[in-house]
Amino acid sequence: MTEKQAGFILCLVLAGVSLAYANHFQNAFHFDDAHTILDNPYIRSLKNIPLFFTDAQTFSTLPTNQSYRPLISTSLALDYWMGSGINSFSFHLSTFFWFLLQLGLSYLLFHRLCDLALPEAPNRLIALMATAVYGLHPAIAETVNYIIQRGDIYSTLAVVASLLIYVSAPRQRSRGFYLIPFAAALLSKPPALVFPALLFAYNLLFEEGRPARAALRCLPAVLTAAALGYLISAMTPASYSTGAASASAYRLTQPLVTWRYFRTFFLPTHLSADTDLSPVQRLSETAAWGGCAFVVSSLLLAVWCSRRQNWRPTAFGLWWFIIALLPTAVFPLSELENDHRMYFPFVGLSLAVCWAVGYGVVQKLPRRPAATMGVATAVFLLLGVLAWGTWQRNAVWHTGESLWYDVTLKSPRNGRGLMNYGLTQMAKGDAARALDYFERAKAYTPNYHSLEINLGIAYGTLEQDEAAEPHFLRAIELVPTEARTHHYYARWLKHEGRWRESVWQLQQAVALNPDFIEARYLLMQIFSEEEDWMQLKAAAEDTLQRFPYDTTAATYLSEVPHERDGENAVPSLLTSETHLALSYLFYQTGRYHDCITAARQALKLRPDSADAYNNIAAAYGALRMWDAAIEAARAALSLRPAFELARNNLAWAEAQKNAAATP
Repeated sequence: MTEKQAGFILCLVLAGVSLAYANHFQNAFHFDDAHTILDNPYIRSLKNIPLFFTDAQTFSTLPTNQSYRPLISTSLALDYWMGSGINSFSFHLSTFFWFLLQLGLSYLLFHRLCDLALPEAPNRLIALMATAVYGLHPAIAETVNYIIQRGDIYSTLAVVASLLIYVSAPRQRSRGFYLIPFAAALLSKPPALVFPALLFAYNLLFEEGRPARAALRCLPAVLTAAALGYLISAMTPASYSTGAASASAYRLTQPLVTWRYFRTFFLPTHLSADTDLSPVQRLSETAAWGGCAFVVSSLLLAVWCSRRQNWRPTAFGLWWFIIALLPTAVFPLSELENDHRMYFPFVGLSLAVCWAVGYGVVQKLPRRPAATMGVATAVFLLLGVLAWGTWQRNAVWHTGESLWYDVTLKSPRNGRGLMNYGLTQMAKGDAARALDYFERAKAYTPNYHSLEINLGIAYGTLEQDEAAEPHFLRAIELVPTEARTHHYYARWLKHEGRWRESVWQLQQAVALNPDFIEARYLLMQIFSEEEDWMQLKAAAEDTLQRFPYDTTAATYLSEVPHERDGENAVPSLLTSETHLALSYLFYQTGRYHDCITAARQALKLRPDSADAYNNIAAAYGALRMWDAAIEAARAALSLRPAFELARNNLAWAEAQKNAAATP
C-alpha cells in the first residue's frame, strides 16, 4: 500500500468516526460539567484566561475539585465565547476536533513503531486498523461525550504528539521540541506525568537495548515532569481532595479494575457512567488475587514480547496500557473505576492487539482471494459493530434522564446513580417518583449530603414541610462547610417565606465559597423582591468586584434607585454576627486559621465583640500558639469580665505555655 492510498483510507476512517459520532453534538452537560462549566462564572469571559494560569480556584466552583488545569479552563472559555454562552454544540464540536487530530497523529505513530519492528510487514494497514478500532470503540465514547473529561483527550493527544516528534525527528531531540506538547499535556491533566516512562519503554524496545542508556535519554523528560509536577502541586489549592474513602481498599481493588478495563476492550457491554463496583477489603478475596494474577500475567506477556523483535509493537502497546493506568491506580480517587480512564491506556492496547492479530494471524493466512475477502469482511463487520456501539452510547449520553437511567440498569447498587435519575424525574415534575428513587438511594449512601438536600427538595415540592426541613439540616450537619447545603436550605426557606433565615444561610454560603454564584444570585433576588436597595447594592457590588463581567449582578445593581447612589452608609454583605457564626463553624471543623480570619472580620464591624476575641483565643490554642491565645483571651475578658469560657481558655493556654516551658 502506498502512502497516498493509506492517506485516503485514513480520511475514510476519520469520516467513519465522524458518522458514528454524528448524533452526539447536541448531547447535554453531565455530572462534573455542572461545577466546572454550567456554574463556573470564570469561563464566561475571555479576559479571565490569564487568571486560569495563576489561580486554580477558577477551575471549579467546588473547592474540593479545584485542580490546576489551565488549558482546560482556557478551552472552555473559548467554547463559551464561540457559542455565545452555554451551547453544548460548540463545546462538543471543539472536543471532537481535537479527538480527530489525535486519531491522525496516532496513525502516524503506530506506523512508525511498526516499521521499526518489521519494515516489510503490511504496517500501514495494521496502523490504520489500530486507529479505526480505537476511534470507533464504544469505551472511547464515554470520554468524547463527557465534556469536562476533554482533559483526557488533550493530555493523550499531547503525549502522542510528543512521542511522534521524538520518534520522527531524532536529530532535533537536543533542541527539546518534543517536550513542548508534553508540557501542554501536563497543563491539561496530571496523568500525562507518565510520559517519561513511555519514552523509556520506547527507547529500550526500539533504540537502546540497555536500560541505563535508555534511562539517560529520558532525563530531559524526567526533569520537565519534575518541574511541572512541582508547579501543579504548588498551584493546587489546599481545599482539593481526591475524595477516596480508603486508600488501601482503593489500591487493593485496582488490579481487578485493570482486568475489567482489559475485558472491556474486547467486550464493551457493561459501560456505565457511574459504577457500583465494591472495593476489595482484603488480599485474600478472590477479586484481589484474581486481579493480581492478571496484572502479573500481563507483565510477563509484555516481557516475553519485548524480547522478540517482531513482537515489539505488541510489547510497547502492553507497556503503554500498564503505564498509563498507573496514575489512577496509585493515587486514590473517589471512584474505584471510571470509563473515561480507559481513554489514555487504550491507545497502547489498540496497537498491541492489532499488531498481534495483523502480524501473528493475518500474515500467516494463505495468499488467496477467498482468505483476503474473509479478512476484509471480518474487519468491516468488526468496525461496523464498534460504530453501532458508539452510536448507542452517544444516545445514552443525550440527556440526563437517558444517562442516569442507564446507570440504574448497569449499576443498580449505586446510590448516586439512583439519586441522579431521581433528579431527572424531579425536573419533569414527578416529585413522587423522584422521592422513591431518593429513598432507594439512601439504602446505599446513607450519609450523602447531596442526597439529603434532594430529599428535602422532594418533600418540599410535595408540601410535606415537616419532613423536608430535617433533611436540609442533616445535609448541613454532614458537611457544614459546603456552600451548596446552605444555599438549597436557603432556597427552601425563601419558599416558606422565612426571608431572614434564608438571607442568613445565603450569607454563610457566600462566605464559605465566594465563587458559588448561584448563592449570590438568590441573595440579590431576595433583596430585590424585598426592595432592600442598600443590601441589594452591597450584594451586587460585592459580586461585581469578584466577577466584573457578570451581567446578572450588573442588572440587579441597575435596579437600585439613583437617588440612593450617593448614600455612604452601605452595609457590608456580611454582618458581624455572620462572621462570628462562620468563625465558630470553622473552629468546629478544624479550620483554625479561617476561624481567626472570620473572627477578625467580625471585630472590624464590631470592635467590642468579646465572643470574637474568645474564638481567636480558642483557635490559637488549638494551633498551640499560646502567647497569641493568652492575648486574645485577655482582650475578651477586658470587654466582658464575667466571660467564663474566655477565662477557661486563658487558664488553659497559660497552663499549656508553662508546661511547654518546663524541661
